Amino acid sequence: MHEERKYREHVKSPDLVRFEVVDNETRLLIAAKEDLSLKTRALAGKYRKQLEKFINENPGFKEALHPFRIPLFSPKIIRETAWAAKRCLVGPMAAVSGAMAELVGRELSIYSREVVVENGGNIFIRSRTPRKVMIFAGTSPFSEKIALEIDPKDIPCGICISSGMVGTSFSFGKADAVCVTAKSSALTGAAATAIGNVVQDINTINDGLEIARKIKGLTGVLIIKDDRMGIIGKIKIVPV
Repeated sequence: MHEERKYREHVKSPDLVRFEVVDNETRLLIAAKEDLSLKTRALAGKYRKQLEKFINENPGFKEALHPFRIPLFSPKIIRETAWAAKRCLVGPMAAVSGAMAELVGRELSIYSREVVVENGGNIFIRSRTPRKVMIFAGTSPFSEKIALEIDPKDIPCGICISSGMVGTSFSFGKADAVCVTAKSSALTGAAATAIGNVVQDINTINDGLEIARKIKGLTGVLIIKDDRMGIIGKIKIVPV
């Protein structure tokens, strides 16, 4: 858990107010124009209750490692995760953290034009200025040395930085970091899982990129394993 949260020390937005909201297993780091803790807690609670109720009624949803069929009129957080899972051919829980970050972030945007929501490596950004997202990649020499620079033209934006070596995210792979960008944060979370599952060593970085090319809606992908990286799409890397 210490390593999983270490990168939060480097989430800095000097022009924004930073605060954390914890709701059971959901731990959100928010940066906005003002402290919106109460509103954030209410939103996180609302979506978490929807998720828990659905899981209680559909227990296979939580354990599924493949796309899960849902009723037509399911809650929005369920629809978002199921859609992303189907597009990436993974279980829906891979998309839950990203969906939570985006749904909370979009509603907070009503109160703050600048919003950054981070939830377990899943990030939603709405901003009128460029934002940098530092990459924590475990023991790789690239870790904490580079960042993604996000252009306001590409915002709102979803980002997932996932790892098979650090944190609690479930992965069959051993990538030090898989960074995915797209308009949908749910999609980036699901895609990072699908891509990361096939990366075992530096020789399988290209296998991960091939998976990424097959997923519609991604704007950029960066894979890091040891001292190598592979990139496709629109990714701008800058030194930290």
